[in-house]
Amino acid sequence: MIEEQQKPAALQANAAVKSFGRGRGRHQVLFDVNVEVWPGECLGIIGASGSGKSTLTRIMFGLEQPDSGDVLFNGVSILGASGRAQLRSLRAASGIVYQNPFASLDPRWTAGRSIAEPLRLAGERDERGIGGQVSRAMELVGLEPSEFMGRYPMDMSGGQAQRVAIARAVVKDPQVMLADEAMSAIDVAARMQILDAFAAIRERDPNMAMVLVSHDLGVVQNIADRIVVMHEGRVVESGPSAQILEQPQQEYTRLLIAAASL
Repeated sequence: MIEEQQKPAALQANAAVKSFGRGRGRHQVLFDVNVEVWPGECLGIIGASGSGKSTLTRIMFGLEQPDSGDVLFNGVSILGASGRAQLRSLRAASGIVYQNPFASLDPRWTAGRSIAEPLRLAGERDERGIGGQVSRAMELVGLEPSEFMGRYPMDMSGGQAQRVAIARAVVKDPQVMLADEAMSAIDVAARMQILDAFAAIRERDPNMAMVLVSHDLGVVQNIADRIVVMHEGRVVESGPSAQILEQPQQEYTRLLIAAASL
């Protein structure tokens, strides 16, 4: 982990508040949440379903607006009219991997086309150059380009499809990356391949910041440098991964770890 305090956090949520619904149906899901991830760090965010993990990360990556508070990318706010340029910069510098690869990949597109799409959207027109970048991204996640370039999602296992989704997320060498329950829909054998892919990505891009949302503490333990524990929209504990998992201070964290061990 590269945590240089003189530099700003790669992403930072300050006093983030978020509610959904109106009137009597209004439900607050985040309460003054403060979370940051530093360049070169993998931050794991854990908590039970409904704890606010995904809402928080959507806000941090500019996919949702908080009701109040602020979100900073490289120390500059992405909110409001003054933050529009920084929000565009964040989106251009982000890679995102979701839970279900078959929902995130276009079934009509080959793996090669799906991975190349972020490059084309960014304005790249050199097809030879695009092809080289796609091949390198596939190799990084353990997929042989000659075997997978022309495959469609329906011709792949869940683990293979998820590695295509990961290759698409990293093909532009993102500065920040979000993996939101990226292994929860994948079988155990394929999870090891995806863990290897994330390790290779971090080795290649040692300054990339990664946010990992997962209910699987084994996955978090293997990847995350630091862990934030969320409960009912609040951060209840945070610290280095080993400290949180081996010496939790909060009862809620102890219950999470005990439940994962059953």
